[in-house]
Amino acid sequence: MSNQRVKGSRGKPRGLALGSAALCGSLLISGCANHMSQRSEHEERVERKLLDHSLQIDIGEPKVLELPQRRVRINEQKNFEVTEFEVTRHYDRYTPYQPWREVYEIPLGLVAIVGGVGANIVNVFAFGTLPDSVTRDWVAYGFAGVNPFMNVQSNGRAQQNLAGIDEQQKDKRLEYTSLPWSDRPVQVMAGRQTHELSTDRNGVLRLNLLDSPFAEQNLLNVGTLKIKVSDEDANVHADASLAVSRSLRGKLVEAHSLIFDDLEGDEVGQWVHRVKRLSELGLEEEASELEQSLIELTRNDPELQKEFLKALAKDAGRIAADPL
Repeated sequence: MSNQRVKGSRGKPRGLALGSAALCGSLLISGCANHMSQRSEHEERVERKLLDHSLQIDIGEPKVLELPQRRVRINEQKNFEVTEFEVTRHYDRYTPYQPWREVYEIPLGLVAIVGGVGANIVNVFAFGTLPDSVTRDWVAYGFAGVNPFMNVQSNGRAQQNLAGIDEQQKDKRLEYTSLPWSDRPVQVMAGRQTHELSTDRNGVLRLNLLDSPFAEQNLLNVGTLKIKVSDEDANVHADASLAVSRSLRGKLVEAHSLIFDDLEGDEVGQWVHRVKRLSELGLEEEASELEQSLIELTRNDPELQKEFLKALAKDAGRIAADPL
């Protein structure tokens, strides 16, 4: 038992000595960071909080479709709460310690101390006219240089740590945006059939009941077109209904035959009849389009084109635009 106590008493001083040596060694290796003046960065930050997101379908006027063509405008609307902040980030700056630099910093520090002391003596006789960069900075540089556990300040080697962030609210307002539903899909339900269409770059859906895909469908018993748009990612939906008048539905079958039946097999008189009949049905836009199509069809036959234009003016009372 006594032997064990003796061994234990000898081990404590030895362990203490080893610990002290390790501590001194670590101080020599790591040294002390030379802390520098704090640096700040300023920036502005904007937070946008979405309050409301909706889609709007404008079916236009009148609410009942009397003509086969209609432009439906679709917009995406958002309401935001916009908050502006001024953000200031504060950084603690320091020069990390590197022991090998003491080889030249210590002699330079001695020189700087001597020069700084001399500059302060001269400054007394110069009534304090010497700049602080000479009187104070030289002395500070010198003492940092002769300290074996500290390097002098160096902006080139400086490192920094974030010390804190200050935020100050500058402004808070509501912001409204309304943008076209550009090049996006639209579902149009006509009776039991659903057609996949799309808007143009201006967010306009161009409906034409005499064009595909409606031309292939019997719309006689379809009294309402249901228009639906949705953004699944944002879980936003909108729908609207556009009534189709009974008179228009009755005209569509005849108008379809007048426009799409074979033209090349008809005589000039039948061409004129088609254009005239479309105009009588109140489908003036379709009549003008068919008229221009027939002018293009006869472009390589000037005599036939001249005959058509003459008959058009005489029998239908229409003066077509001069062909190019």
